[in-house]
Amino acid sequence: MSLAVVQSRAKLGIEAPKISVEVHLSNGLPAFNIVGLPETSVKESKDRVRSAIINSYFEFPARRITVNLAPADIPKEGSRFDLAIAIGILAASKQIPMDHLDDFEFISELALSGGMRSIEGLLPSAQGCGANDKQLVIALGNANEAALVESLTVLPAKHLLEVSAHLHQRAFIQPWVKSAPDLHQEHEQLRDVIGQMHAKRAMEVAAAGGHHLLFCGPPGTGKTMLASRLGGILPPLSNPEAMQVASIHSVAGKGLRKDLGSRPFRAPHHSA
Repeated sequence: MSLAVVQSRAKLGIEAPKISVEVHLSNGLPAFNIVGLPETSVKESKDRVRSAIINSYFEFPARRITVNLAPADIPKEGSRFDLAIAIGILAASKQIPMDHLDDFEFISELALSGGMRSIEGLLPSAQGCGANDKQLVIALGNANEAALVESLTVLPAKHLLEVSAHLHQRAFIQPWVKSAPDLHQEHEQLRDVIGQMHAKRAMEVAAAGGHHLLFCGPPGTGKTMLASRLGGILPPLSNPEAMQVASIHSVAGKGLRKDLGSRPFRAPHHSA
């Protein structure tokens, strides 16, 4: 049967809905169509996937290729589906086995050489994959970020050939062992502020009771200086809170947070 189904995940805010990449090869004039509400960057994956397959010494099937990203009502964006589409084409054309494809989810951009590149906003996808009890195949550059999900087996690879060898059970990709992250980074301390006794007392009350706090005053009176020290008197983030903050950080394209346990502080300019 020239039909293969590969699992991947979309990026929808800080959510990562599961996407089934359905690849069908049929007779007719050679063509390559992607359906399922793809944006331009997803449609452009046709050229990346074709070159990656050929440069990895596989045969690109000269048949009518239809790729459906289901469910079709979820917008698909980015290059994260490249690897899943390539694996689907190779499985549908019988160049790799499809016996164990359901055990994995594939998320990575492909270079024209077949190399695998990291993507932005991977952490929500890793959380969804771990909750679904699947193994995640990604680029090596995303390994530390995905490994934050303790229940997830992360299989990082550098090239499409490594993924093929793993699926053929010839050379297995070793699960990534995460390095111990810095869970807490020292904040600026409130004790370093001289004076401002009323403001410091208000901060302590707000931190203890979980209240909102608004500083008002002319420029230069120390509002930002005090606010930057609020994190130092707040308790560290719990694990669910740290993962939620890290997910927002990841989706914003800022990669992996270095101080996972610390509460984030932002100081936008007044003109923002």
